[in-house]
Amino acid sequence: MKRYLLFRIIRSIVSIFLVTTLTYAVIYSLVPRKTIFANDVNYGKLKAKPDELAEYENTAFSKMGYIEYYNSKKLKNAALSTKEKNTELSSAETAEKYQEWAEQNGWTLKRFPISKNYYAVKDVPLLKRVVNFYADMIQVDHPWRVKDASNPDLKRYLKIEKDELAGWALVGSGTKYKYQIYFNGQFPYIHQNIFHLNLGTSYPTFAGQDVTTIVSGGQGKADTVETKFENGMTARSSADIYSRQYQKTSNISARDKKFYSDNYTITDSNFEDPSMMGTSFRMGVVAVLIAYAIGIPSAMLMARYKGKLPDKIGIGLVTVLISVPSLAFIYFFRFIGSSWFDLPDSFPTLGAESIRSYILPTVILGLLSVSGIVIWLRRYMIDQQSSDYVKFAKAKGLSTREIARKHIFKNAAIPIVNGIPGSIIGAIAGATITETVFAAPGMGKMLPDAIIAHNNPLVIAIVFVFTTVSVFSILFGDIAMALVDPRIKLSSGGK
Repeated sequence: MKRYLLFRIIRSIVSIFLVTTLTYAVIYSLVPRKTIFANDVNYGKLKAKPDELAEYENTAFSKMGYIEYYNSKKLKNAALSTKEKNTELSSAETAEKYQEWAEQNGWTLKRFPISKNYYAVKDVPLLKRVVNFYADMIQVDHPWRVKDASNPDLKRYLKIEKDELAGWALVGSGTKYKYQIYFNGQFPYIHQNIFHLNLGTSYPTFAGQDVTTIVSGGQGKADTVETKFENGMTARSSADIYSRQYQKTSNISARDKKFYSDNYTITDSNFEDPSMMGTSFRMGVVAVLIAYAIGIPSAMLMARYKGKLPDKIGIGLVTVLISVPSLAFIYFFRFIGSSWFDLPDSFPTLGAESIRSYILPTVILGLLSVSGIVIWLRRYMIDQQSSDYVKFAKAKGLSTREIARKHIFKNAAIPIVNGIPGSIIGAIAGATITETVFAAPGMGKMLPDAIIAHNNPLVIAIVFVFTTVSVFSILFGDIAMALVDPRIKLSSGGK
C-alpha cells in the first residue's frame, strides 16, 4: 500500500502540474497581452502622456513575466562602462553603444515617443516563463535570505526561545520572517513561516499584491484590537504580530522604532472576515455534508419502497433536479429562501459575521449534488436486494428494515465513500456559479471575476488550488474505500 500511495501521490502532483501548465500556456500564449489593460483605469488616464504610458505598459508586462524591461537608467548602467558614463558622449555615440549592447545580448532597443530617450525590452519565451513560475513557486526562508547593506552586523541564526510577543517559537535572524514556527489559539494551532507558496503578483485588480495573500488572507475591514508591542507599549492596531518581516535599516520609520527593537517591523493586517479560501472551504464542506445527509436517507427510502409511492415521488424530484439548469435551480431556491424564510439573497447584505449569510448559498450548493448521490446509491441498494446474503438474512427472519439498515447499507458505504471525491469536485464547480449569484467573497466568485478583469496570475492561482483539491480528493476517496472495506487492496498492480 505504501508503494501504491507513493505512486498515486506522484501521479497526483503530475496531474496538477499538467493542468496548471496547460492553463498557463493557454492564457499566456493565446490571450493577447494587451487585454490585461482592458479594465485598468490608470491605463486610460495615461493615454495623453505617451512616455508615461510606455513606461506603465512595459513595467506591467515585466511584472507579469512577458518581457524583461530596462528603462533609460537601467539601460545606461547595463550598456555603458563606468568610463563612458562619466564621459559626455554624443547622441550618435550613445545610440551606437546602446545598439551594439542590445544586439550582443538579444534585446530590442526602443525610444520613448516624446523624450526620445532609449529603453530596451526582451521577450521571455513561454517555456522560460513556465520554468520561472515553478522555480519560484515554493520559497524557503533561511538565515541568509535577507541582504541588507545598511546592516552589516546582522546576526544570522535560528533558535528556540520564549519571545515576548509570540511566546515559545522558533525565532530567526537574517530570515525574511522573524517567527519561523509559532503556536497560538487559532486552528491549526501550530503555524510556520519557513515555506511559502508564491503564485505570482496580481494585476490589474489587487495590483501589486501577492496572489497567495489575496486568496488565503483575510478580507473586509481591518480587525483593530488592543495590541502589546515589544517595548511594552500598548496601542490599538490591526497588525498581525506573528507575521513580522524584515525591514531594511534605511527604511525603518521613527514610528516603527517606537514599537520594535529590531528590523522585523513589517506586518500583515488582521481582518474581520475570513479569506476567499476560508469562505469557499466553509461553504464547500458544509454543502457536502448537507448533500449526504439528504441523499443517503432518501436513497435508502426509495430503494426500500421500490416502485411504490415514496420511490415514484423521489424519482420525480430527482428527474426535475437533473433537468433544471443549475442557474435556474439556484435562482429558484434563492427566491424561496428570501421570500419564505427571510434569508438574505446576497452575501454582502449581512456580511461574513452573520451565519445567515452562509445559509442559502451553502444549502443550494449541497442540493445541487443530491440527485447524483440519490441515483447512484438507490441503484446500488436495489441491486443488493437480490444478493445471496440478503436472501439468507430473510431466511433467518430479519425484517426488510433490519436487512436494509444492518446489511445492505453496510455494503453501500463503499459507493458512498467512492462518491465523496465527486461531491467535492461538484461543490467546487457549483461554487463558481453559486458564489457569483450570491456575491459571496470566495474563490468560486473570484474565478470569473479574475477572467473578466484579465487578471492572469489570479486565474492561474485559483485553477491551481481547485485542481489540487480535486486531484487529492480522488486520492483520499480511494484510501477511504480501503479503510471501509478491507477486501479492497490498494496496490500498484491494481489488485
